[in-house]
Amino acid sequence: MTTGKKRLLLPDTMARTGWDFVKSREDVEAIAFSPTVPAPEFRRLLRDADGIALTTTPLRAADIEAAPRLRAVGRIGVGYDAVDVEALTRRGIPLMTCGTDNSPTVAEYAMFMMLALAKRGAAMDALPRQGRWSERYAALPTEFLGKTLLIVGFGRIGTRVAKRCLAMEMTVEVYDPYVPAEAVRRAGCEPVADLDAALPRADFVTLHCPRTPETAGMFDAARLARMKPSARLINTARGGLVDEAALYAALAAGKLAGAGIDVFAQEPPLTDNPLFTLPNVIAAPHMAGNSRESLDRKALTVARNLLSALDGAPNREYVVNPEALRGQKP
Repeated sequence: MTTGKKRLLLPDTMARTGWDFVKSREDVEAIAFSPTVPAPEFRRLLRDADGIALTTTPLRAADIEAAPRLRAVGRIGVGYDAVDVEALTRRGIPLMTCGTDNSPTVAEYAMFMMLALAKRGAAMDALPRQGRWSERYAALPTEFLGKTLLIVGFGRIGTRVAKRCLAMEMTVEVYDPYVPAEAVRRAGCEPVADLDAALPRADFVTLHCPRTPETAGMFDAARLARMKPSARLINTARGGLVDEAALYAALAAGKLAGAGIDVFAQEPPLTDNPLFTLPNVIAAPHMAGNSRESLDRKALTVARNLLSALDGAPNREYVVNPEALRGQKP
């Protein structure tokens, strides 16, 4: 089907800010699709698509092959594990993400989990509700003041966590082999070159790195054993960075004080996941990057990104495969 207009496939779950921006263009036709659309229907839609915005829908080589008109792909977020970037690059199709749009939200959520664990939020809430007032001194909350935070990954999110935790009068150490030590020091933090050596000092460890062959399973039983029994681990980054069975064992045995988990190796996780039986675990359904504000920002950014590419002037700062743009004027 041809209308003469540029056709964008947009998830029906995308915030209205993005839809409204696209609909302001008379030369663009927006087509809604469900993120859970079956593969045959998805490929049928892709046949006439010039651009597509993705949430959780995978985009594999076979999907890209089924889309002869495709010229731009946008992720409503920053991760792109489920997108075949190499296949896009071979076609000269840019993949564009949302930059820093969800970074403040993730940083806040990591801090929320840290505070909830340190202040024993769920347990304290239960005492007056259940008439257990007299038990309030049985297990005391702890402070951030003077505690050591170890941030693993010092990018858009890790740097924001650092700013917030420095304001809480914490000592902030950073492990990121791809960030110069001087840049970490300029941010008021202390760089560490050896993750294993830093773990025994940390009262909190928060993960803000992508899942790659290098980082997959990086927090295994051996690494967890290096942490203090009083320490808490926060993962709002990617499932698979932490060995969940080893984490359960450490928490259940009292070798780790608590964990905040927003992401899982299998998503959605099975409801009988042993971690859900532990009172010192806070869990969330991969929502750390989602708030009313961040969803609005991301929807608008992805709409602008897609249209910039279709207009022949892609927003290069958001392109993750710049080699796809070879030959195009900057």
